[in-house]
Amino acid sequence: MDERPETELVSIPATPRMSTPEILTPSGQRSPRPSSKEAKSSTAWTPTSLISPRFLSPIGTPMKRVLVNMKGYLEEVGHLTKLNPQDAWLPITESRNGNAHYAAFHNLNAGVGFQALLLPVAFAFLGWSWGIISLTIAYFWQLYTLWILVQLHEAVPGKRYNRYVELAQAAFVQCTGETYYDYGVDGFLSSSGERLGVWLALFPTVYLSAGTATALILIGGETMKLFFQIVCGPLCSSNPLSTVEWYLVFTSLCIVLSQLPNLNSIAGLSLIGAVTAITYSTMVWVLSVSQQRPPSISYQPLSSPSFSASVFSIMNALGIVAFAFRGHNLAMEIQVWSSNLVVMLGRVFDDLRTVKEFDWIFFQATMPSTFKHPAHVPMWRGAKVAYVFIAMCLFPVAIGGFWAYGNLMPQGGILGALYAFHSHDIPRGLLATTFLLVVCNCLSSFQIYSMPVFDSFEAGYTSRTNRPCSIWVRSGFRVFYGFISFFIGVALPFLSSLAGLLGGLTLPVTFAYPCFMWVLIKKPTKFSFNWYFNWTLGWLGVAFSLAFSIGGIWSMVNSGLKLKFFKPN
Repeated sequence: MDERPETELVSIPATPRMSTPEILTPSGQRSPRPSSKEAKSSTAWTPTSLISPRFLSPIGTPMKRVLVNMKGYLEEVGHLTKLNPQDAWLPITESRNGNAHYAAFHNLNAGVGFQALLLPVAFAFLGWSWGIISLTIAYFWQLYTLWILVQLHEAVPGKRYNRYVELAQAAFVQCTGETYYDYGVDGFLSSSGERLGVWLALFPTVYLSAGTATALILIGGETMKLFFQIVCGPLCSSNPLSTVEWYLVFTSLCIVLSQLPNLNSIAGLSLIGAVTAITYSTMVWVLSVSQQRPPSISYQPLSSPSFSASVFSIMNALGIVAFAFRGHNLAMEIQVWSSNLVVMLGRVFDDLRTVKEFDWIFFQATMPSTFKHPAHVPMWRGAKVAYVFIAMCLFPVAIGGFWAYGNLMPQGGILGALYAFHSHDIPRGLLATTFLLVVCNCLSSFQIYSMPVFDSFEAGYTSRTNRPCSIWVRSGFRVFYGFISFFIGVALPFLSSLAGLLGGLTLPVTFAYPCFMWVLIKKPTKFSFNWYFNWTLGWLGVAFSLAFSIGGIWSMVNSGLKLKFFKPN
């Protein structure tokens, strides 16, 4: 017989602070007794005769002390939240032993990576001025939307949005004016607002995760091939592995590492990914700038035979810039680890702003909070530090790479240019180390970007079966996902075109949806600057998404006609 689902605790409203004046006892506990002036003005009668002695009243009993402590706690906390049991079965929320260090590792690993290597390709089509302008605007735009996500992580008292999709569902339920319901044991959505949130947020985040995994397989496999050629040199066998076989080797390594069960367990990989990304990003542009530039270099934007082709190429280049800042689909998940630090240290905080509450949500933990220590403060502080490092990696690679190679930049990015132009000028050991760091970063980035897809697979399974995934089911999901990504990489081996298309398709996740969510959940005053600003940014993001997607599709078709599908070089 199936067990009845456990009833969730609803929010308990706080006792108003002004309704019961308090004084502090020497022990620091709150006492509900009024001050002396208020006591004199009170008309209530308290019995003081021997018929009702003080030691028989609740004031001196342990029960009264319990009630006083509970009352003070509720006044500080304002609500109680309860963890949804299903969260304990899913990889993102299964382990809750994270800390701020883990959050920093995940942020850097997600924000710095192989996408930086493609930025000089975008500059080759945009030129100096528009390349720097577009990169700067995209950086500050996504930094603003990241701030929005950090603020909305605790937009409702007693609720934590642990996943990007949950926040989107809550926002679009507000848009439709409906009530936010539970998935239920059958796993189906209960309102059109939730379905709208899934269609608008779940699929782009899955596209982004799966597309990033595919791009990682492309660049990881090709880099492993180049690393083998550098290390082996003239001693290589006469029958080396083909590009597709290197893709398969890299995919197999990713699948092995993906067996780590949850987000907490890959913190070590994220640390390796962050360190290697910062290291090889610096090495790539320093090595490129330190070498002599090619004699036929030019900084004029690449031209196309027709005006329409030039427009599509520029749109694809802007899509590459947008793809460089993908990662907001992981913002809510990574913030969970920042919050867990305060649980370990015994600090309690939450934002008690008066916002309309919803009836259901996955709760991050039974985690109270106070006005003095809202969770978004350390989260935003950590995000700012992480994005300083991200800027220190992206801008030098883009500017230094374009300065070193100009419009001679190959479609594979600055790494391919370094090998093509300077493989004989740079010491072989230094060049091999750079390529090895790229491979290590791609392996670790595959795990952090695949985690939302793993979580979606397992959420669907647990919702329908009402039990956690076994180790074999979990392994099966991850092997299936890895080889699907491998198949897509073999079918579409056009890295720069794929990056532009992914940047266009998933641009709303980073640049548009957070602005819409802010307006729908926070409800700024209509026709105010805040209202106009966020609506304008949101619709601009949607328009850019359509334009960049068209440019990416055109570039992919054009490359496919030249390079052939299913035939990687």
